[in-house]
Amino acid sequence: MTHANCPRCGGRLARDNDSGRCTPCQSAERDRLSAPPVVPATFWEHEPVRRALAERHLGRVIRAYRCHPYHGRVALPQTVVAGWLGITQAQLSRVENGPPLVHLDRLAHWAQVLGIPASCLWFGLPGQPYRADDRAADDRHAHNSVAEQGEPAAMAVTVDGASTQGGGATDRRRFNAMAALAGLAAAGHPYLLTGHADPRNIGMEQVRLAGSLVEDLRRADAAVGADQLCDVAIQVHTRLSSWAAGASYSRDVGDALQSALADLGIQAAWLAIDADRRPEARPYLNEAITRARIADDPRVEVRALTQLSMLLRESQPRESLHCAEAALRVSAGWTTPRLTTLLHLRRAHAHAVLRDVNSFSREMTKARRELERGPHEDDPGFVHFVNSQELNGIEGLSYLAMDRPGRAAQSFRAITANPSPEHRRNQIYYTVHLSEAAYQQGDINGAARIALDVLPAVTRINSGRVSRHLARLRSNLATSRQATTAAHRFVDAYDQALSV
Repeated sequence: MTHANCPRCGGRLARDNDSGRCTPCQSAERDRLSAPPVVPATFWEHEPVRRALAERHLGRVIRAYRCHPYHGRVALPQTVVAGWLGITQAQLSRVENGPPLVHLDRLAHWAQVLGIPASCLWFGLPGQPYRADDRAADDRHAHNSVAEQGEPAAMAVTVDGASTQGGGATDRRRFNAMAALAGLAAAGHPYLLTGHADPRNIGMEQVRLAGSLVEDLRRADAAVGADQLCDVAIQVHTRLSSWAAGASYSRDVGDALQSALADLGIQAAWLAIDADRRPEARPYLNEAITRARIADDPRVEVRALTQLSMLLRESQPRESLHCAEAALRVSAGWTTPRLTTLLHLRRAHAHAVLRDVNSFSREMTKARRELERGPHEDDPGFVHFVNSQELNGIEGLSYLAMDRPGRAAQSFRAITANPSPEHRRNQIYYTVHLSEAAYQQGDINGAARIALDVLPAVTRINSGRVSRHLARLRSNLATSRQATTAAHRFVDAYDQALSV
């Protein structure tokens, strides 16, 4: 017996139509093998879909999506949907039948591919506001919002016996650090920051909480800076890893836990890099790569390889090249232009350190070509900073590595002439390098003026790697035989800022 009407358009079905779809709708959907169809708003009100969304299990949402009457009597094959998502049929089967996903980048990416409305989701999508649907999430969001603003509310918080009520940069930094820690505690992680006993059993709820830690740390980093947050991240990672090693959990929970720990390790590594504690970063990245492979999570593996390539580009440039090449291989089939741009930039800088000018130029050309293709809806979250500013910045660093400060200064000036407000820390980082390039050209006054202008911003962002470069410039200007009035003014201002 056939349905009286087509579930897609509502049109009447012929008596001999046993497909469940009218002929026009079947024609309109012939390209569904290449991309998901545009579905009506009522699609998401179908009971199995609503139930899966309420369970916060994206795998079950995908299964309900495939089996929706909108697609006809025969469910969409897993091979088709897996192709849309950039995974294999076997991986999709594990996603549908296994534990809930906890990796935010993958959740957001797949939700966007399928066109799930943001109002139906329990997590935020890039560029869209997120409204938490429970009090705990609202509390966590409130803490994060305060931390992102970087300004204290009219309240007092005690840090080591000192009140932070009032003004001043030190008070604000202390408030933000406490807001970051309070955000972690409000999110359900107080035992990670104290000596409380850890639960003996790990379930998906604990894994979801562990996964949310990465986003908590990212937001806190934007407000507090790596210098003040690095030890917190290391402590959290150490306690969580120790807890996981001694706790009991199912095989399905174990796979999800590996991804969560890998992502947390990558975040801890980044904070160590930005705090200029680079030797501490590599173990976290090595561990993250291993965990990502155990969990069969190529996106986390690529992120770890990309960061490892950055870590090694100056000290071990050949290994940096190998890491970027491995990331290109792992991401083949699902990479996006911006991710490919970033990997070519990683290779370009490593070639510059090796003084291989031809290979550097070739990789920069590839990076520009990929960047010109623009952003993509499938861009992973960690490539949000890849834009023309980053391309010019890496180009400038590369020319400095090849002892061409004049050409480096051109690249850095392109950044200062067209600043990107969304990536303030990188802009400050490259402005400090512009000052270095001016000094290497012999422009002492220019270097000092640039350094003096950027000094207040450097003291606010709490980035050890940026501070180290400015400190080196201060030393060079202070000991230069050609020291000028501008140079002395910068040195005095720098010394006074450090004494506060």
